[in-house]
Amino acid sequence: MLKIAIIAHKKKTLGGGLRELRQVLKDRGYTNPPWSEVERSRQIPALARKAVKSGADVVFIWGGDGSVQRCVDAISGKEVSLAILPAGTANLLATNLKIPVDLVSAVDIGLEGERRRLDVGVLNGERFAVMAGVGFDALMLRYADDNLKEHFGRLAYVVSSTHATRMSSREIRITVDKRAWFKGQATCVLLGQMSSLSGGVRVFPNSRPDDGLLEIGVVTAENPMQWARLLARLAVGHAERSPLAQMTQGQRIDITLSRPTVYELDGSDRKATTHLRATIERRSLVVCVPREEVP
Repeated sequence: MLKIAIIAHKKKTLGGGLRELRQVLKDRGYTNPPWSEVERSRQIPALARKAVKSGADVVFIWGGDGSVQRCVDAISGKEVSLAILPAGTANLLATNLKIPVDLVSAVDIGLEGERRRLDVGVLNGERFAVMAGVGFDALMLRYADDNLKEHFGRLAYVVSSTHATRMSSREIRITVDKRAWFKGQATCVLLGQMSSLSGGVRVFPNSRPDDGLLEIGVVTAENPMQWARLLARLAVGHAERSPLAQMTQGQRIDITLSRPTVYELDGSDRKATTHLRATIERRSLVVCVPREEVP
């Protein structure tokens, strides 16, 4: 049998909850696996590193995007597999990897699914598996706090985006692989390791999670009407055709902003800064995925 460890954000829900998770694991022969429950995602990295040190083959993470990102940051580069139990609101990594929002299926994928090596992005020293960004998207996530998500679920992001579209632009300079690429006024810079956001919206349709490249997009929309035009393009998968967006790829991206701006990694916001550096770690994360899935 595999040696597994469970890390659960106790405020997140999936199926019949953690009681059902214990029963599903028991039915499969895992009667008393190492088990940790946390109230804040920032507690997860230490527990994930402890699980790796104890020799776990698979770390099951129960939670949302923030919990998964914290675990990814802790175990990337280690000989351990990540099994996602998608108990959050958007579940970005699970969505991109076609891991269902179904407790029994997600457990079985962790125990019996394929193991796939993926790249991870690194932004200001912290790893992310799907997307990171500065400006509009980070501000939207900050407005969509836990209380709003508790009451509105995924609609919380729609509510918060109406506030974020009012964000003023700022002077941004970007170099890609040490070459100047963008200089001007912008409201959002998005970095992609995978293609899709919540709802199946494909921001970077040509992105692959193991190609050794980060996708980068810059948005110059400055008001709700321009954002509506851009989002309409995004909804049909053609954001790159919008005059309000520019896109490219690279392995090292340096971003300088004219004033401090909040940023985010895989759906969790971070404090405002004026300097960001993003790089790529090749094939450093092992994730349990459905056997039929080849992203």
